[in-house]
Amino acid sequence: MLLFAWVGATCPAVAADLSKTLRVLIPNGETGIDPATASDANTGSLIENIFDPLLHYDYLARPLKLQPNTVSAMPEVSSDGRVYTFRLRPGIYFTPDPAFKGKQRELTADDYVYSFKRIYDPALKSPWMFLFENKIAGDQSLLQMRKHGRFDTQTRVPGVRALDRYTLRIELTERDSNFLFKMAMPATGAVAREVMEAYAGDTGSHPVGTGPYLIKEWQRASRILLEANPDYREMFFDGTPGDNDEDRKLAAALRGKRMPIIGRIEVKVIEEQQPRVLGFLNREFDYLNQVPAPLSDMVLKDGKLRPELAQRGIRLTLFPLLQTNYMWMNMEDPVLGGYTTEKVALRRAIALSYNGAEDIRILQKGLALPATTPLPPDVLGYDPAFRSALRYDPALARQLLERFGYVDRDGDGYREMPDGKPLTLVMHTIASTTGRLRDELWRRSLDAIGIRIVFKNDKYTEIIKASRLGKVQMFDTGWVADFPDGENYFQLLYSANVGGANYARFNLAAYDKLYLQSRPLPESPERRRLYSAMTQTILAYTPWVLGIIPLSADVCQPWLRNYKRHPVENTTWRYLDIDLAQRQAGK
Repeated sequence: MLLFAWVGATCPAVAADLSKTLRVLIPNGETGIDPATASDANTGSLIENIFDPLLHYDYLARPLKLQPNTVSAMPEVSSDGRVYTFRLRPGIYFTPDPAFKGKQRELTADDYVYSFKRIYDPALKSPWMFLFENKIAGDQSLLQMRKHGRFDTQTRVPGVRALDRYTLRIELTERDSNFLFKMAMPATGAVAREVMEAYAGDTGSHPVGTGPYLIKEWQRASRILLEANPDYREMFFDGTPGDNDEDRKLAAALRGKRMPIIGRIEVKVIEEQQPRVLGFLNREFDYLNQVPAPLSDMVLKDGKLRPELAQRGIRLTLFPLLQTNYMWMNMEDPVLGGYTTEKVALRRAIALSYNGAEDIRILQKGLALPATTPLPPDVLGYDPAFRSALRYDPALARQLLERFGYVDRDGDGYREMPDGKPLTLVMHTIASTTGRLRDELWRRSLDAIGIRIVFKNDKYTEIIKASRLGKVQMFDTGWVADFPDGENYFQLLYSANVGGANYARFNLAAYDKLYLQSRPLPESPERRRLYSAMTQTILAYTPWVLGIIPLSADVCQPWLRNYKRHPVENTTWRYLDIDLAQRQAGK
């Protein structure tokens, strides 16, 4: 069951090949590279290669399984499922940094204690508070300090302790069936106190971890060069293949090889969609995840790889993402926000105006499914039989608006507020091909029900920053699973996460009660009932307009080896290899 095995000196031990450079892209600029603060997939791709959580996903296992990462074995778990004991493997070291004053710095259990505690720091505004808040026994001391704007990581928390240099004990307030998944998230990667204190206020600019790669060169929001960590511990692939020929071949190709294989990874930020596709077709990138749907005709024909690309040896994989796309609305906004009937009516009318079929047919070029619940398929808790009552119905939207006083008083074709004030919506958007197409979809949808909308372009990272501060009225975005369970989606509307991942700033006691009741439960009929009730509450108050579940068309160059998309992890860089002779011949 374990993907990686610690093996003896008889196994071939070949260090990462620095003559090989993997060339990849990310679609938006990175934010600060700090596990406690970054929440976007682009930065997460870097974090999971620089920092180490306790556990890691099996590369090939489906259904998903976990394996030891910095620990010597899976944790010991108490009979009541509340106490976990992790035993770190000795001899794991942070990459060198002046903060260590010339000494080699070993990873210890105290580093995880410190890393978990700092997520509570109010100065960081960590979007990952939901992982630990009120779940760690005795964390009230940290929560009280946080409430009063003070913080000290030296504060003792009984539920997270280092028993000795290599033994970590975590005690939960109640059973959490997803806890081990959370211990494999990039957000729970270990950082060193010395580094965080040396660069206080700018920790995201000084990523120092124990992972397979380190940053060699960094041009902000443009180009990042990662290089294999020369002190990375010996880890060898020794996984068991899946039940299909492709996985068996992949496991055979990797068996006994030391990770990572490739010595350098050049990451470029390419925000515009056409340059991404053209760059891949011009052999500038070794693979392209999720060919942009509006440009899918450049790669696909009748749902298959174009013949001329197949002749070049390019490979296509259609991959269902653990992702839900939705448009959220700020519940504290004076125009859209609030829980009164007229505000709910406005948001419902907006939801009824959304033409999901047009979105899938025109914008997604068929590479999507309608989102009927907040959860995508293959996530624990997903109910395939559930259907939203808020379906495309502009006529009903117009009736709803009329009933609650949103009428056109001046005859210009657009409605005013019930008190007669102007009604204009402002949607933040990304200046890209898809962004512009989505703008037009929303403009047509809202024009059809008599609501004026304007669009405000900005970079994705800036929109996220403003969203956390409550300064964005509405934004069309998506959430990719951090772990494969519905909790990861329903926490997006939990009130304690306002200022973090709860961009809609939804704050409803009835919803919070359902969410807190569901958290300790394993997959079961009772938990599914609570998930259904939360979904109904979301639809009733409409902080979100559910959109689509994307299907990812991934393409690889013929010289790329060992590629298999993982449902949760952002990258598989440590497993990949390149046939340099074939790459050179393809130029």
